[in-house]
Amino acid sequence: MSKILVTGGLGYIGSHTVVELHNQGFEVIIVDDLSNTSLDVLERINKITNSSINYVNLDLKNIEATKIFISENNDIDGVIHFAASKAVGESVENPLKYYTNNLFSLTNLLNELKDLNKEINFIFSSSATVYGNPEILPITESEPIKKAESPYGNTKQIGEEIIKDLIDSNSNFKAISLRYFNPIGAHSSSMIGELPIGVPQNLVPFITQTAIGLRKELTVFGNDYPTSDGSCLRDYIHVVDLAKAHIKSLYKLINNEDKSYYDTFNIGTGKGTSVLELIKCFENVTENKLNFKIGDRREGDVAECFADVSKANKILNWKSELSIKDSLLSSWNWEKNINNEKLQ
Repeated sequence: MSKILVTGGLGYIGSHTVVELHNQGFEVIIVDDLSNTSLDVLERINKITNSSINYVNLDLKNIEATKIFISENNDIDGVIHFAASKAVGESVENPLKYYTNNLFSLTNLLNELKDLNKEINFIFSSSATVYGNPEILPITESEPIKKAESPYGNTKQIGEEIIKDLIDSNSNFKAISLRYFNPIGAHSSSMIGELPIGVPQNLVPFITQTAIGLRKELTVFGNDYPTSDGSCLRDYIHVVDLAKAHIKSLYKLINNEDKSYYDTFNIGTGKGTSVLELIKCFENVTENKLNFKIGDRREGDVAECFADVSKANKILNWKSELSIKDSLLSSWNWEKNINNEKLQ
């Protein structure tokens, strides 16, 4: 049984991936500094898996603490690295926070793993933001990497470059960077899901919080884009499908005999859904009428962004299975569950 370290494992995507790793029989150890989550998530993961997942509170920016942790856990076979700040807007307002948190934590971790002098399988949580404003749709992995639209996107570009450079110089590392599109949805148990701190940065939590009455109304940023209904088009993928892509990637690395393997994969559904289509679908599956208004375009938003996922389908033997309806219904059940808990 392989031992897998999951950094940021109590976050939205990390928690779902921990569950899938456990389901596949991996031994998991989570590190998280709780900067964007809480220990409640660990309790929920343990209930879902009927187990007690090993957890350590660790800030990967702390060199000495990271060194001690890796030396005490030198039997790990793989790492899935989620730990990072992730809000595009915040990164524009506070770029140094993002460069410090996202890059120093990565290089610090890699330095300690390198010193183990053993084979490490490393999966990096990247993003479709590395493509900036795409030239051709759907976006393939060969899309030129242009200047990032935000410091957050830049940290993902640089992160990929750091890992590739390390692999070129060190035969003990094999790695995959997964470029996520738009994760939505929640676990079928309604025990874990997306739980933003403060005002949601992403569309679906804003939809569910508006539907349940936590937000007065939802603003759709622009209805004059060159799309079928004028609203922006995005590739929304269920978080459980996304979590399973990490498992497939891990198997790909473990079974790969190339000692310096590195590749990148788009993880999405391969089709776009507009903001207004998403709202209409939510209203239909939940039988809730949403209070929303049309606002001005938001700076930095591109009209359309969706993935070509044929490479992941072929090489990782992975494909998305859950629908937009599945995603929205699970998000709504999660929202109702956490609000019921608050009322009890």
